[in-house]
Formats: sequence, C-alpha cells, structure tokens
Amino acid sequence: MFDLTPRALPVASPEANLARERWQGALAARGLAAPADDAASRLLEVIFGASPHLSTALEREPDLLAALEADGPDAVFEAEIRKLADEAGELTDPDRVMMPLRIAKRRLGLVIAIADITGLWALDAVTEALTRLAEATLGAAADALMRRAYARGDLEAPAAGAAIKASGLIILGMGKLGARELNYSSDIDLIILYDESRITSAKPDRVPQLFVRIARDLVRIMEERTGAGYVFRTDLRLRPDPGSTPLAVSVAAAEYYYGAIGQNWERAAMIKARPVAGDIEAGEAFLAAIRPFVWRRNLDFAAIRDVHAMKRQINQHSLKDKGIGAARAAGFNVKLGRGGIREIEFFVQTQQLIYGGREVALRIPRTVKGLWALVEAGRLPAATAEELSAAYTFLRTVEHRVQMVEDAQTHTLPESAEGLGAIAAFLGFATSDAFQDELIAHVDRVRGHYAALFEDVPSLSGEEGSLVFTGTEDDPETLATLRSMGFAEPARVAAIVRNWHMAHYRATRSTRARELLTDLVPVILRALAGTAEPDAAMLRFDSFLSRLPSGVQLFSLFQMNPHLMELLATIMGDSPWMAGYMANHPDALEAVLTPGFLDRLPGREELRAELSSQIAHARDFEDVLTLCQRFAKDHSFQAGLHALLQTEMWEGNGRLRAHIAETVLEGLMPAVEGEFARRHGRMPPLPGVSRVGPRQAELAVIGMGKLGGRELSPRSDLDLVLVYRPPGPEERSDGERPLSANEYYIKLGQRLISALTAQSGDGQLFEIDLRLRPSGNAGPPAVGLEAFTAYEANEAWTWEHMALTRARVVAGPPALAAAIEEVIHATLTRPRDPDRLLRDVAEMRERLDREFRRPNLWETKFARGGIVDIEFIAQYLQLRHAHENPAILKTGTSEALMALAKAGYLPQEDARTLRTALGLWLRVQAYMRITHGRTTEPASAPEALRLGLARTVKAAIDADGPVPTFEEAERLIGEWQQRCFALYSSLVAQPAASLPVQATDASGITS
Repeated sequence: MFDLTPRALPVASPEANLARERWQGALAARGLAAPADDAASRLLEVIFGASPHLSTALEREPDLLAALEADGPDAVFEAEIRKLADEAGELTDPDRVMMPLRIAKRRLGLVIAIADITGLWALDAVTEALTRLAEATLGAAADALMRRAYARGDLEAPAAGAAIKASGLIILGMGKLGARELNYSSDIDLIILYDESRITSAKPDRVPQLFVRIARDLVRIMEERTGAGYVFRTDLRLRPDPGSTPLAVSVAAAEYYYGAIGQNWERAAMIKARPVAGDIEAGEAFLAAIRPFVWRRNLDFAAIRDVHAMKRQINQHSLKDKGIGAARAAGFNVKLGRGGIREIEFFVQTQQLIYGGREVALRIPRTVKGLWALVEAGRLPAATAEELSAAYTFLRTVEHRVQMVEDAQTHTLPESAEGLGAIAAFLGFATSDAFQDELIAHVDRVRGHYAALFEDVPSLSGEEGSLVFTGTEDDPETLATLRSMGFAEPARVAAIVRNWHMAHYRATRSTRARELLTDLVPVILRALAGTAEPDAAMLRFDSFLSRLPSGVQLFSLFQMNPHLMELLATIMGDSPWMAGYMANHPDALEAVLTPGFLDRLPGREELRAELSSQIAHARDFEDVLTLCQRFAKDHSFQAGLHALLQTEMWEGNGRLRAHIAETVLEGLMPAVEGEFARRHGRMPPLPGVSRVGPRQAELAVIGMGKLGGRELSPRSDLDLVLVYRPPGPEERSDGERPLSANEYYIKLGQRLISALTAQSGDGQLFEIDLRLRPSGNAGPPAVGLEAFTAYEANEAWTWEHMALTRARVVAGPPALAAAIEEVIHATLTRPRDPDRLLRDVAEMRERLDREFRRPNLWETKFARGGIVDIEFIAQYLQLRHAHENPAILKTGTSEALMALAKAGYLPQEDARTLRTALGLWLRVQAYMRITHGRTTEPASAPEALRLGLARTVKAAIDADGPVPTFEEAERLIGEWQQRCFALYSSLVAQPAASLPVQATDASGITS
C-alpha cells in the first residue's frame, strides 16, 4: 500500500461535502468501495475542499484512487501511458482519436496531481510527468494525422514500419514543454515544421497546404472542448514570423529565417527547443542546423547590448501597487511578478546566451540544472544557485496549486484573505501568514539576485512601468502601461512594436538595427505618447518606418539626439499632412538635420536659384512637373515645421509660402509653354517688340488674396487671375495645329492650370481658385488685357475692387506685368463715393457673417474681430483714400495697416492692435490647419492640441511670458476679438448704420 497522506491540511467547506457525495455516488454506480484508511480520507478532504477541478476528475474516474493506493503513482502512470498508445495506435480519424486523448489527460492529470499533493513526487518528477503526458497525446494525434495522409494518397508512405518515424513532420516543443518543465494547466508552445527532403508526394506543389491542414487539425484535436474536456491549449506563435507565415513552415524557410532575421529573444526561446513528436530525427537535424544562430561562439558587443535590453524589458514587470516585500502577497503573479519564476528563468537564459557559445556545458534547457551548470562553469556562486533553485521549486509548486483549483492557466494568487488562506492550506501551511512569510522571503531573494544581474545597465524606461515586447503575446502589465501613457489601443501598439522586430521593414532588416531599436522603443513610445493623438501618431510613425530604406543610421541619430525623436513625434502626432509627407519621403528627415533648416527661412532669390538649378537637368516636361512638385512640397514641409514648432522665424511663414508658389509658377510656365508649342506653335511677337531666344507667351498670372498679400497659410488655395495680351485679332499660332490668339491663350491657360493641379503621389501641386477673374466661374480661365481693363473700370463691384487691393502680378513677361499693374493701380486710385463704398463694405461683411460665422472662437477667419474684419478695415480705408495718397496701397494687410497709420488714416495705436491681432489670428489658423485641418473644435480636442494652441497665443501676444492655460488662452482670444470688432464697428459698421437707408441694394455683392 502506498501512503497517500497529503502534505496539505484539510479544507472544510459546503462544496467539499457536495463533491464527496457525488464521488460516493460514482463509486456506488460502479460497485466500488471508498478507501477506509485515514491517509486516503484526508487526501479526499483536501481535493474536495480545495479543487473543484480535481473533484470533478475524481468523480469521473472513481477507480483511480484505489489503483494509486494499491500500486503507487509510478506504476499507474506508466500503465495509463501504455493504454493510450494501445487505444490510439492505429486510428486515422481525427474525431475518433480525440476521446482517448481526453480520457488519458483526465486520468493522468489526476495521477500527477495526487502524486504532487501527497509528496510522492518531487517537482522534477511532476513536471517530467506532465511533459510526458503532453508528448504522448501530441504523438498520438500527429501519428493519426500522418496515417490519414498516407491512406488518402496525399503522401507516399516511407518504408514499412518507419512511416511515422520518418514522416518529415517535425513538432518542436518550446518553452516549458521543451525543457520538460510543463506546469499543471500549461499551454503547450509548439513549432510545426516539415522537411520536404524527407517527403514524397505525387503533388509536391500541394505539400505546403497539406501540412498547414495537418497543423490546423492537430491544434483542433488538442484544444477543442468536448463533453470529455480538452487535452492541451496549443500555441503556435513561437514559429518564425507568426504574423505572416502559415501554421506549418518548411525547414528551408525556417533555416533562412533564423539565419537572417532571428532575434535574440528567439535565441533564448530556442535554448529550450526539443522535438517532441513526429519525425524526431528530422527535428534533431533542424536544431543542429540552426545551432550557430542559438549559440554564437563570438557574441559581439551589440548583441550583448540587446541581451541587456531584453533584461531591462523584462525588468519592467514591476507590480508597483502589488509589490512583494513592499506590500503584500495577495494578487501576486508568481510567474511575471518581480522576483517571480520569469526572472529566475531569464537569469539563467541570459547567462547561457552570453557564455553558451563557447561553453557547451551551459546548453541546458532545464532551469535548475542550468543554474548548477553555471556554478560548475564558475559563472555563478553556489549560494546564489541554492537560493534561486529553492525559490524556483517553491514558486512552481505554488503555481501548480493555484492552477489545480480550476484548471485555469493562471499564475496569480487570490486577492482575498479567504482565497489566500485556502491556497496556503492547499500547500500544507498551518497559517496564511506562514505561507506569505515564506513566499516573500523567496521573492525578495530572487529580486536581489536579479537586480544584481547587469546592475550597471540603466533602466530601459523611466517611470512608465512595464514595457515588454519580447515573445509573441501581449503582456498585461505592458498593455496597462501603454494605456496609462495615453494610448487608446495598447494591444495594437504592442503588435506594431513586435512587428518592427520581425524584420518586415527594410529599416529593421539588419540585426544591428533591431538591437538599436530594442533600446529605443521606450524613447519612441514616450515621445509619441506626448502628442495630441498618440495612437494616430504611432500609426504614422509605423508608416514612416515602413518606407525607410535603412534604419541603423536613423536609430543611431535618435540615440545621440533624443530631441530629434521628439521632433519627429511632434510631426507624427500633430500634423497628419506632414506625417504623410514624411512617410512618402523619409529622406525629408535629412533635410531637417541640414544646418539652418530650423534657424532661417530661404529667401526669394535662393528659392529661384534652387529650382532653376534642378530644372536645368530635366529631360522633359514630366520631369519639370515632378521637380516642381517635389520642390513645392519640400519647402511647404519646411514652412509647416516652423508653423508647428512656433519658431522665431514664423513671421516669414506666409511670405515663404507665397515665394514657393511664385517660384514654381516662374519655373513651370516656360515648360508648359514649350510643351504646348510642340503642337500649337507660338504666337507671333507683339508689333514693335523683338526678343532674343524663344518667344515668350504674353500670358501673366495675377496673385490675389493671400498669395497677393504674401500671407499664404497652410492648405490655402491660390487665388489666380490669368491675363493675356494677343498680338492682333487675326493672328494665329505657327504650329502643326494653329490656333487663333484668343483660343491659343485660353487653352494655354487651361494647360497651366492643369499642370498646377496635377495629381501626384503627394496630392495636388496646388489647389487653384479662379473665381476672382472678371467672368467668375462661368468664363474661360484666361482673359485678355483689354477686357480685364474694361471690366475693372466699368463693371467690377466694390467687393472685386476690395479683392484688387491684394492683387499683384506673380509671373509673366515684364512688359505685360507692368501693363497689368498700371490697370490695377488706376482702378484702385480713382475717386469713389465714400458713402456708397462704406455701405457696400458693411453689407458684404454682414452677408459673410450670416453665411460663414461659427460659434467656435478659434475659427479666426470669420469670427467677429477676426481676419476678415481686419482685412475689411484695411481694404475699405485703402479704397477710400488711395486717390489722395497712393502710398497706402499695399497688398499685405499688415503692411497696409502700417501705411494707413503713417498716412494718418488710422490711429497708430489702433494699427498696432490690429496688426498684433492679425499675427495672432494667422498663427492660430496656421497651427490649426497644419495640425488638425480646418474644422477642429478645440474645446473637445486632445490636451496636447489645446496646449499647442495656448503656446501659439503666447508666441503672438507675449513671447517672453509664461505659457497660459487653454482656458486663459481662450479668454485672451475672446478679448482680442472684442477689441478688433470694436475697431471694425467704429470704423465701418457704425458709420454705415448711420447712413440714410437706400431702397435697393446696388452693391451686387455675393458671398
């Protein structure tokens, strides 16, 4: 008789009595008697009181206790293993093989649990038995599937008697299965491979799909829950690149992966790899082939740094609110908690990775044996190994008891005092306090030894918490950390980071790049978390990374210049357009690093020289168009970055954008004309005009609105008017398909607009608005000079003359440009009826207010006291007084206000107020457009955007003062709007309201 006295104390509960009654009923149904000895009775007390899972198993297998009492667990275990082999030995139907596997799992699991609880088996024997159970069930399932493949003719069977052993199907056990350290309710980590050199098939092209199906069926056999339960939960995510590879991978593909892409955490995982089912010989051959990957004879410094980084990642498993030693044992995770099982395992594995390449004796998969191998090699003091071994044995035993309760894959102790006391009793402790004292003592010792490991290496992250991305599954503490950092979808972020390490991108393909990236991940995450929309920033950064041609240089720059990562994060998080541009043009980051990029803005002549130099090497018109598009986007990116960062150079931002547009127009027009002339030729020169070189078309471009005023904001349209001067009504072009003068210039204008709006990978070159031309939307894109002159003199409405105050020729022949400027000047300096002018201006502003005004204070264009009110003040005063003093005609609103004040038409203090406000409104508008488009509602926007707006207000109003809160900034916005609206009212609205009422509206103003 074997002594089945449990080490645990009895646990009394109502559930225990019910479980005993059910078990006794099962015994009676089979004609069996309950054991009468005290040891068996006490064992039943423990099982029924502590473990509903074992109670159910005992109820369904009532004969097993008597067999154990009579023969002992070793004999019963071996008998059950043989029984499984006999019952499943010839089966080919997956559904039929499922039942014997589940019965074997239940019976053998009960045998192992009782041997553990009674102390008949030590921990090594328990984990060895659990491992053998997994191997036996896996082997039976795999053999059945291969027999089915042979029976169906999918594969040709090898020589008789060797069918299964030489099948080419490789099932590697990883983790605790590979190390023969399986825990009681463990998943089994597998890698399923197939060796095509050992496989014969009449349809070799279908072999990959066949083994994928075999892998899928194997998983189903093992983990599908039936009335008899399940066998093992199965995890295939340790296979090479699990996100993009099938469930079964060819040996050739796996060997290539580990040779070229494999990561250091995968090297650590491969320490425990072992063939556990299928073709064992083929599995051993595969592991021998990748041995140089796992065991590097010369581990270089960069790889050691990566091992250190792995250690620091694992070290972030700090359960700060549940820290053992600092607080309590309740809720402690014996696997992942600080001082837990994972730290002991990693302690051994890191030393094996560093020294095992040269010292073969260290290549041991089992944790405790690995500790003592390190002692034998002189790499670890014996006292340390003794303490870590004792802690490992204790913690694994605790883990088993926790899992035996409900057969749950859990490693966490109960939170409640009652639950903790039950586990203590299940483990045989007299009191809960005694259990907790021993637990804390072991954990504290592990933490001490673990902290000493690489103690000179700084922490991988700051105060954030757990940031672990090794392996294939999400770490709950890491997800919690990411969520606390501000990421709304932490699982998605974790998956992205793991994907970086899988070498899917060119930037992470080299081992050195991935090693650098391991260290940088916390820096990257911290920077992205500080942006307005962390999740969106992460996606944009991932897109950027996916397009980089290489990563080592960039990651090295991030290491040496952390502020560069912060700058990149600002772009990724705060400006979708700029982030998209950088994703398509990762070399734009090189421009940011160019000296002076953020210190100054290029001038007009510098831009002109740059584009001219580029166009000089163009091969054809498409080349010119591409160069112009890239030139415009590059410098728009530069302007956008200054606007985003609110640099001191910001004041020239609108001017730079205008210069970019003018430079592109100047560079593109000759190319458009040349391409057009290939078919239609050129128009004859104007009478009396001679030129050297190709004749230049008499077509000019007038910049209106913000382009004319050199105040372009991000995403502004270009308001253009095209004016031409024909040589004569009867003249025709001299090309293959000649055109009349008017038709020639209208079609040429259309070609120019088409070139300016052409779509590329970066979108349109510019968005063009032609509605300010004399014919509006209804007419042709270009108008003759005579028609333009006549219209402005006789037909234009007041609002069109207001728009004309900002008009200037931005491209075209100098003589034509001068003629157009004369027309504009003559139109603006003619005397006007001041009352009519005042009434027209006021009425148009009211119409705009009714149509476009929004309650959002930050929509600074149409808000009362905003950009439009200030522009209307300047334009009204210019039109009213330009006939007296043409010097007040300035196309820029700020310059016009200065000129009006200098001429005495506007008080100096009022001009300063309006100019300061205009700068503020333009800053806010630019920041809003460069970050979140045109319709953001700041009150509900992310905090980072609100802070950015507050900084914008500070930069415009009080550059040296403290940054206001968002609420303070909003109050300042309201105050400045009221101040400017009061000026508008006193200068325009109130005087207009005092005019006599007119019966009809003669302004013709439209919004």
